[in-house]
Amino acid sequence: MTEGELNRLRWQCRRGVLELDLVLERFLEKCGDRLEGETLDAFRTLLSYADLDLLDLIRGRSECRDARLAEVVQRLRD
Repeated sequence: MTEGELNRLRWQCRRGVLELDLVLERFLEKCGDRLEGETLDAFRTLLSYADLDLLDLIRGRSECRDARLAEVVQRLRD
């Protein structure tokens, strides 16, 4: 992933909910340079979710029904 692509992801991680911002930014700091392929696609898909829906997934308040996204959701929880 290029630096430009990583910067775009960082920008998309800026949300309206501070707690969500923190989780997404930490995930990107920890794993961002290694995101690729299906994992990157899954993360981008999750970023398209509404803030509260994504936060509920991360907190475990709602179940991730899409197996493609489940791994990334679990990594966000960790």
